[in-house]
Amino acid sequence: MPNTAPSALSPVAGSTSVAPDLAALLAKVPELAAEIAREAAKRDLERELPFEAFRRFKEAGLGALRIPVALGGPGGSVVDYIETIMTLGAADSNVAHALRSHFNFTESLLLNPNSAIDRTQLGRVLAGKLFGGAHTEQGTKRPGEVTTRLTKSGESFRLNGRKWYATGTAFSDFASFSARNDEDELVSLLLPVDRKGITILDDWDGMGQRLTASGGVLLDDVEVLPHEISTRGLDTLVGRHTSTLRQLHLAASMAGAVRGAVAEGTDYVRRQARSAAHSAAETANADPFVQKILGEIAAGSFAVDTLIRESARALDRSVEAFGAGDPDRLEAALIESALTTARTQIVASQIALGAATNVFELGGGSATSRHLNLDRHWRNIRTVLNHNPLLHKARVVGDYYINGTTTHLEEGRVF
Repeated sequence: MPNTAPSALSPVAGSTSVAPDLAALLAKVPELAAEIAREAAKRDLERELPFEAFRRFKEAGLGALRIPVALGGPGGSVVDYIETIMTLGAADSNVAHALRSHFNFTESLLLNPNSAIDRTQLGRVLAGKLFGGAHTEQGTKRPGEVTTRLTKSGESFRLNGRKWYATGTAFSDFASFSARNDEDELVSLLLPVDRKGITILDDWDGMGQRLTASGGVLLDDVEVLPHEISTRGLDTLVGRHTSTLRQLHLAASMAGAVRGAVAEGTDYVRRQARSAAHSAAETANADPFVQKILGEIAAGSFAVDTLIRESARALDRSVEAFGAGDPDRLEAALIESALTTARTQIVASQIALGAATNVFELGGGSATSRHLNLDRHWRNIRTVLNHNPLLHKARVVGDYYINGTTTHLEEGRVF
């Protein structure tokens, strides 16, 4: 279903008068994915950040996918967007993952399009700009605590601190950062990444998702102008929706990695694998056990994709509820989308890890070749899953079913 909400809005000043055609835009995705897939295994081995992939993504105009037709965009639905992320994730889950901050940002814009600041950012999105950001910090007692400071300095402000998990920021044009101001209030700053004093560090040392540029950002006496400051609120209605969306984006990146494991496992069997010495089959592709394992991996990928599409449909219903003017309907939709995404992650995580592990049952020692780099799919999936505490998520779902508790489903943060 095309995304036309919010209605009764004029197109953004400076944007094209004719909205991009959604079908034509989505038709670019398979070719882009094929380009990104080339030498993806080699990039991971050599830690070569995929700047070219993001250049092509911007060139294709896909960053504006979720912008409604009423605002000059193609009007892609959440289902369209999540399907795009899964397709790109099959090519390289690093690229898919690193787009999360951008689509989180555009989702907030399409649900809050009326302020002068946001209308300006909409114009930038339609012009092909990408948005990143970093809010988390290392060394704090608990996740979410912020020590970065924003201090008044004449007519402007100065920003100082160090951020972590700056996923995708190295490939972006603008980035948001959180800080405490002189009144110790939590604020958000949206800045061009090339501003003096902003240094993006490629120091992410995780075993997986190595090419997402998820390391640190140094903020050294960065000038901030008054119009670049806004307040943050995760527990707002829009904040709750985008929190669920961010979690589903990660799951879609994971689904892409499973698709990648299926494709590369199939290619390995066809091109290289040999039947085991005690196999009754002369070739690996005729071995019934190899066929069985690959069939199970493919079925797992199908199941994960299906679960994620269902969650995307729930989020589309939340978007529709924002435009309906019915607070009760919106509250119910937000709870349901959060619950659906949580249930999806709990089950899909188990299927995805199993599928990525079973790829190695398709052959002998050659399946572990560093040249093939098949282990990156498992490493990437495991790393993505560590972003969300699945044990707590399962408990929250169980508490909801037993006691009707919705506390954590309403918080607008990862639970």
